[in-house]
Amino acid sequence: MNSVNLSKRLQIVADYVEKGARLADIGSDHAYLPCYLAQNKQIDCAVAGEVVEGPFLNAVNEVSSLNLEETVSVRLGDGLQVLNDFDNITTITIAGVGGPLIVRILEEGKQLRKRTGQETLILQPNVNEQTVREYLMRESYAITAETILEENGKRYEIIKAKPADEKTAYNEKDLLFGPFLRQEKSSVFIAKWESEAEKTAYVIGQMEKAEQKDEEKLKELNKKLNLIEVMIK
Repeated sequence: MNSVNLSKRLQIVADYVEKGARLADIGSDHAYLPCYLAQNKQIDCAVAGEVVEGPFLNAVNEVSSLNLEETVSVRLGDGLQVLNDFDNITTITIAGVGGPLIVRILEEGKQLRKRTGQETLILQPNVNEQTVREYLMRESYAITAETILEENGKRYEIIKAKPADEKTAYNEKDLLFGPFLRQEKSSVFIAKWESEAEKTAYVIGQMEKAEQKDEEKLKELNKKLNLIEVMIK
């Protein structure tokens, strides 16, 4: 049997999955993540969900070629709608999409009773990480681990969260930068926020040249820029 090799980004997601998990990997693409975890006996079972037919068929072929059909079930559908009551999912992974889409998938899953709120969540938003952290706080989840990495010229943040007995009170720095990432201040973290400071300063400069200024937006951006500058100095 061929062994699955993961990208650096997906390897960290895999490392965050606890042994014996019943996994739902949403937006699974080729199902690399659940196949890797199944091969390494890290999970009891997995559902690989895909909303687009092409990636769905890729995942079906990958699972079949590795003879993992008994462990990994590939399903076509939108978000957590691919799950049923008998799956008893304990961990949900969503990687490689925007923060607002991750929030929509999780919220729709809750409304459709496809998500109990007791699952471990491992999330890798491509953009708008703050949106994801804000949602986790509203949903009484505690962030238990975070990683920031660079791969192929792109920076990624990975967030692991578990249900908490009471709402965790994150402050604005925690939500913007990440409660663990802002303490660690890795070189990748500094590089990301130096770049973000430049972009934010440029937008502020352009807005200040406008005849009609959006004062509220300018105030918001100046506050964000100040937070970034204090964080990275």
